[in-house]
Order: sequence, then C-alpha cells, then structure tokens
Amino acid sequence: MAIARQVLCLSALLSLPHARSQPLRYSVAEEAPSGSLVADVAEDAGLAPAQLSARRARLASEDGRQRLRLDRATGRLVVAERLDREELCAQAPACTLPLELLLADPLQFFRIEVAVRDVNDHSPRFPDEQITLRIAENSNPGLRFPLMGARDLDIGSNGVQGYSISPENEYFSISFGSRKKDKNYVELVLEKPLDREEQAEMNFSLTAFDGGSPPRSGTTQIYIVVLDVNDNAPNFTQELYVGQVLENTPVGSVVLSVMATDLDAGSNGEISYQFRQEVDQSESAFEIDAKSGEIKLTKPLDFEAAESYELSVQATDGGGLSAICKVLVEVLDVNDNAPELVVSSFSSPLPENTLPGTVVAFFTVRDRDAGANGKVTCALEDQLSFSLRPAYKNYYELVTVTTLDREEMAQYIVTVTAADAGTPPLTTTQTFTVDISDVNDNAPVFNQTSYTMYVHENNIPTMLVGTVYAADADIGPNAKVTYSLAPVHPTGQPPCSCISVNSENGHVFVLRPLDYEQLKQTEVLVIASDAGSPPLSANVTVHLVVVDENDNAPLVLHPAQDSSPASSELVPMSAEAGYLVTKVVAVDADSGQNSWLSYHLLKATDPGLFVVGAQSGEVHLRRPVTERDTVKQKLIILVRDNGRPPLSATAALSALLLNDFSDVRLPHGSPDIVDDSDSLTTYLIISLVFVSLLFLASMAAFITCKVCKRKELKDGHVLYAASNFPSSLADAASAGTLPHPYCYEISLTTGSGNSEFKFLKPILPSLPPQHCALGGDTDEEQVFPQGPLTAEDVLPENTGMLSGEEFNSLSFN
Repeated sequence: MAIARQVLCLSALLSLPHARSQPLRYSVAEEAPSGSLVADVAEDAGLAPAQLSARRARLASEDGRQRLRLDRATGRLVVAERLDREELCAQAPACTLPLELLLADPLQFFRIEVAVRDVNDHSPRFPDEQITLRIAENSNPGLRFPLMGARDLDIGSNGVQGYSISPENEYFSISFGSRKKDKNYVELVLEKPLDREEQAEMNFSLTAFDGGSPPRSGTTQIYIVVLDVNDNAPNFTQELYVGQVLENTPVGSVVLSVMATDLDAGSNGEISYQFRQEVDQSESAFEIDAKSGEIKLTKPLDFEAAESYELSVQATDGGGLSAICKVLVEVLDVNDNAPELVVSSFSSPLPENTLPGTVVAFFTVRDRDAGANGKVTCALEDQLSFSLRPAYKNYYELVTVTTLDREEMAQYIVTVTAADAGTPPLTTTQTFTVDISDVNDNAPVFNQTSYTMYVHENNIPTMLVGTVYAADADIGPNAKVTYSLAPVHPTGQPPCSCISVNSENGHVFVLRPLDYEQLKQTEVLVIASDAGSPPLSANVTVHLVVVDENDNAPLVLHPAQDSSPASSELVPMSAEAGYLVTKVVAVDADSGQNSWLSYHLLKATDPGLFVVGAQSGEVHLRRPVTERDTVKQKLIILVRDNGRPPLSATAALSALLLNDFSDVRLPHGSPDIVDDSDSLTTYLIISLVFVSLLFLASMAAFITCKVCKRKELKDGHVLYAASNFPSSLADAASAGTLPHPYCYEISLTTGSGNSEFKFLKPILPSLPPQHCALGGDTDEEQVFPQGPLTAEDVLPENTGMLSGEEFNSLSFN
C-alpha cells in the first residue's frame, strides 16, 4: 500500500509542470533598486508562504545568476541586483528573464518570465565628434550625403526620434529615416547649390534627440569643405554583404571582401575603404584593407558570446564622395564547450538509516554549444548504491537505491559524467563526496564476559583494583561510553557502597578499607552506556574478592585473661608426668594459614615442670611433682599464628601444687606472700622518691646511686632504679617511655659491670606485677626455690632487644 502511494505521488509530481502550460509573467523596470517588489509569486502560484520554506523553494536561471530573489517568508519576488536592460538584451525589442521556481517534497516546477522594461537612461551618441564632408561646388540641390546616425542604447520611444541642425542654414537640411526603414540612416540634404568662391567651408551642429521624458540628446559637429567638381560618388556592388565563419577560424583569416566602383577618373575615382565604427565596437574583431576591401579577423571568435556581427563599411573616392554598405558576419558553432553541471542542492552527510530513494543531489546540465553539440547525457561511474533519475528537462536527481551502513562504508565517492553529442564528444565530471553520518545502532561491547578483581583487606581508601572496558562500533557521541553501577538483583537492591567505577575510563575503585572477616567477596553490575539518542547499553558482572591479611592476633578464650586475680589450676602433689593441668583455647579471626595457631611455653616459675602441646594448647606435667617445687607456679603461654609476619598473644595462668585440695586457700594467707606484698609496696615508694629526687637534684641522685651500687655489689645483688639504667634506657625514660618507676631484681655474677648488662626484648606480654623481695634469703627461696634467677633464665635465647616501655611492662617473682 505504501509503495503504491509513493508511485502515485511521483507520477503526480512529474506531470505537475506540464499541468501549468502558461508561465507566470511579470515585468520590472530596469535600474530598479535592490529589494524592489516584482510580484507576489506565492499568491499567483496558489502557494502559502509557509510552504515555500517547508518545500525549500528556490529560483533557477539558465545562466546561474540570481538577478531576482525569492523571499520565502512572504512569497514575494524581489530584485536582487541592478538590472541593465541594454546589458541583458542589447537592442532586442523584448527583454525577458526566464526563471524556474523549484519546490521539493514533492518536486514541482513553475515557469516565470520577467520582462525588463526600458527606461530612458542613455543619451544618443554619434560615432564621431566631428564629421567632415567634402562637397563639389557643382553638386545639384537635392543631393544626399549619408551620415552615420547617432546610437541610443535605449529602445522604443526612448531611442532616437529625430535630428536637428543648429544654427539653421539655407544650404542643408537633415533627412531621418525617410528613404530606409533604418532609423539610424541619416542623410544631409543639399538644399541650395554651393559656391566655393562665396563660402569654401561651413560649420554647424547636428543634434539627435530621443523621445524619453525628459528627452536626452547628443551632438556632433559637421564640417563642410566645398570642392571643385567631382560629380560621381562610389557605388557598392551590394547594399548588404553576408559572410559566414567558424568560431575557431584562426586570427588573420579573410572573412569576405567588399567592392565599390566610381565612374570618375584619376584621384576622384580612387576608392579607399574603412569601417564606420559603432560606439560599442571600438575593439572590433575585424579589420578592413583600405585598398582591397578584404575584411580579416583580428581576434578569436566565440559563438557563445556573439552569434553574428554587423559592420558598416564606407567607400570614399579621391574627390571626397563616399558610400556606405552593411556587412553581416555570421559565426558558425563548433563543439568547443564541454557540458556544464550546476548543482542546485546537495545533502551530505546522510544518516546511515536513510531510506532507498532519498534525493542526495539535485543538479542541471547544459552546453553552450548549439544543435547536436549542445545535447547532453548523464551517467554514473561504477556505483551500486546510487542512481540518476531525470526530473524535468535538463534536471537530474541523484538518489540512493540501497540501504547504507556507516560501519561498512563511511564515505562514498560518486562521479557523474556529462557528455555532449559533438564530434568528438566533450565530457565533464562532477564528483559528489557523500559522507555517511552515524546513527546509534550499535550497543557497547565489553572485552570480557565477566571480571574478577582482587583486593587485600585493610586496603587504602579509593584504591584502584581493576578496569572494565567496553567498545562501541559507532563514532562521535554515539561511541562515547560511560560506566555506572546498577543493582545486581532485579529487586532494586543498591550496589555495594564500597565499590565505585569511573564513568569515563572504567577504573574500578574500592572506596573504603575492607575487612575480610566481615566481607569475603561481593559482586556488582557495571553498565556501559553510549551517548546516543536513545542511548544503548550493555552490562557485565564484576566479582570483587577480598584477600585475607594477617591483621588479627590470636584471642585467648581460656583461661580468661580479664579476671583479677587470675584463676589458678589445682595440681595434686602426687601427679605423674603427662598429667593434664589445663588446656589453653584460642581462636584467630583470620583465615587460611593466618589462622593456624601454635602454642609455646614462654615463661614459667619452673620451666622444666610443664610442657605445652604445640598444636593442641594442652598443658601437661613434664615430670612428677616433687617437694622442692614451688607451691604456686606461674606460667605464660605464647599463642602465635602462621601469618607473615606472625601475630601473637599470651595467656597467663597459675598452678597450685597441693597435697590435699582442702588447703586451697593456704597460699593466699601465708606470711611469706604477705611479706612479699609489703616489700613490693615499700620498694615502689622508694623508687618513686628516687625518681622525684632525680628531677629536683640530678647530682645528688647520681651520688646516691653510686653508693647504692657499691653496697649491692658486695651482697651479689644489683638494684637498678629508673635513674641508674644505662644511657640508652635513661634516654628512653626521659623520653617518656618509662612513666612509672619500678624495681627489678636481677641476679648477676659477682664482678659483672654495667657494660656487660643488656636488657633484651622477649616475645612475651606483660606479667602481673609482684612484690620484689630485697635482702632476705627466706623470701628469695620462697619465690624461687631453685635459687636466684640469672639473666639467661629470665630472658630466653633468640630474643630481640627490649624497649624501655616493654621492659617497664615486665615483672618478675
């Protein structure tokens, strides 16, 4: 149904120009100012002004010049440039500008003829400012002397209407167009015989006037020389000579010859020839031989510029008599002009979804030659997507015949060849470069079906973890891809707030630090959308996997570490080796090898009494309990994970070695323990006083420390207060790493100096502070029944240096 409708519309459009056989005729005066109204074309053509813009109305002329302009807004035809009738049509009686009004959608033509009316804008002009006539004195009255009349470029009543002589004289009168129909034919008539002896010369003015309003005039001077008798004037063999010449005839070729005879003899019978030039032919294409009368070419001819030339030849004898004849030279056309192709409209670029049959270009062809040399045909060169369709007369349309796809072919070079029918034929080619504009018909495509990205937990904020990339086969805005996040589930669940994607380059960022223990993996849906209208999009799933880091130290669940005092495990004195004292239970929030825990006995009152299962955390007796073993055993268990670097925690527990479980409370009420607490309190007070004295009087404190050191060396014990540490620890104390004073009892070999003592850093947590016993063997044996501890006993091998703050956290029983 749609195809039938298009065929009917096309038939109606092609037949429309023939439906209006009569053109629209108007007239306008020459020299009318630009913008002058000529006519209301829209009203005369039965069109609304709005249709002119909608249907892209335009004027077309044969020579391509826009002398008149169509105002689309009003539908009026106005003057576009100055009109000169004499330039357009010369002396032609009628001057008409043929135009064609072209409308598209549907195609429609209107012929328009605008007649240019003549105005009196030119004055008559004579070829010569002075005319000299030599007249024999025996000339009879009534003798006529032909003159070259004045020429007025205007026509009709604005042309030359008459001549007059001033001042008037009794010898001559003027005759205008009386004997010949040519108004330019002027004769000076002798009214009275001349007498050379009375008057040998005469001067008067010949004035030509036109019929304009106001009239214009032109004047030439006539000079009369009265001669002796020469009673025969030259006489041409023909009043009109006609010659034909090809437009490509070489310069210097003879076109034709004129001939005049004179019955007089001697000098009065010798004839010379010359042109009587028209005013507008000062640069004539011809010259005449004064003796032979041969007319030759002086410059190349062009049939398209002038199809004929009219010349006036005057023959003058030696006595001054003359005659004039007309010469008509007709120029014959040769095929010297290639066809011309004038483009009226051209649409480029074309959208790639353009339907077949769309008009791409509208043009006309013409050839300035005549006959078969001016017949032009058009054809396309090797083109499958476009074709030529004749529209009207010599107008053609370039239309599409197939669908276009920019992704396959972004540009078409269409060459139209116009050839005439001359021999040999001449051709002209016109190339149309048709660009195909993009239509958003391709969605973005990701380079992967899904993405998996990894990030270590505890990452820095806004960390780049990967990039998604999608390409779009379109160009320009249709290929500009932007990225965004969308809910993974169709329920509208928002995407993970910890993930962001850069809309320009597809970089995927993790916005905040992640915790593997809270979030192990997540996924988001990234949408890639282009900037077309409407936009097309594609999506891809991005899986984010959080990689575990060893950021959680082991947590001791049993025994509980927050009870004060710590709970004690009861061990019978009769327990044998392998007896299970307790089990340390710890967990690690990390995963994998970061959560593999191992247990180690870090410190014990009697290290040889207990053993800890490295994997199970069970505390067993290494040997049977003896009477020599201390009743209250302190153990510090180190729990360490398998991360890199490893993290650790300590578990402190107590074991009471009892003969009978009924005296469980005995250690708490024993005098030894009370004495230990009192001694510790005393030493804390003494240490605090020493530290205060150090800041008030450093020198006095230094002497006091020296005295104390000598006294302790004699007893085999050395007591170090915070002020008596080596320089490195003293610096740490002054820097604030030892905020509280403590006392430490270290048994050293007699004679050991300060230079041999180093505080080493054990891998163990701080122990509960206990009282430091000074000076009493009974207290020392109670706490350490096996003897005083040495530095090697307190600090195991393979330990690092101990900082002041960590040393400050240690206490020893």
